[in-house]
Amino acid sequence: MIASLRGKIAFKGLNRIIVDVHGVGYEVTVSLSTMEALPQDAEAFLNIYTALRENALELYGFVTQEEKALFEMLLTVAGIGPRISLNILSGTSPDGFRRAVLEGDLHRLTSIPGIGKKSAERIVLELKEKIHKMPMFGDPISGKLAPPSLRDDLVSSLTNLGYKERMAETVAMKVLEDAGPEMSLSYAVKTALKELMK
Repeated sequence: MIASLRGKIAFKGLNRIIVDVHGVGYEVTVSLSTMEALPQDAEAFLNIYTALRENALELYGFVTQEEKALFEMLLTVAGIGPRISLNILSGTSPDGFRRAVLEGDLHRLTSIPGIGKKSAERIVLELKEKIHKMPMFGDPISGKLAPPSLRDDLVSSLTNLGYKERMAETVAMKVLEDAGPEMSLSYAVKTALKELMK
């Protein structure tokens, strides 16, 4: 089973990429959040979920362990397969999805293409407890959270600067992973902009 890949992004499509690992090209299906976070013409690292089919081996890639964990959780919900799971994570950020489930926000879930009311209710019912126990982004062991107001303010600042919400949330998550309580909004914005320019 392939658990991760490190290599150069040789091709980017709508929802798939080809990762060149020492001359071998691996086709990987990714969410929009992961697609936006991948560098152009540079080496990238992806956490991989391997789906074995009767006549195919499919690879699904994620920039963060959090997104992969949510993807795997979604697969445990009846009627939710890899394609729908990826569609859900393309329609909202990992943090946004987690909040929607914890708050029972059916409106946000059903706004994602392909997710009806019954599917949304099933997702909330089956995943709420699992997500509640899941470490939040930040310290992956202690589950330490960056202050919600700082996270929200950072995402808002980046979207006001013209960046898409999904991209803003992905970069905010990365910037605030090691954020201490003393991190200011202005410093967080500067750090995020540097990350976006890489």
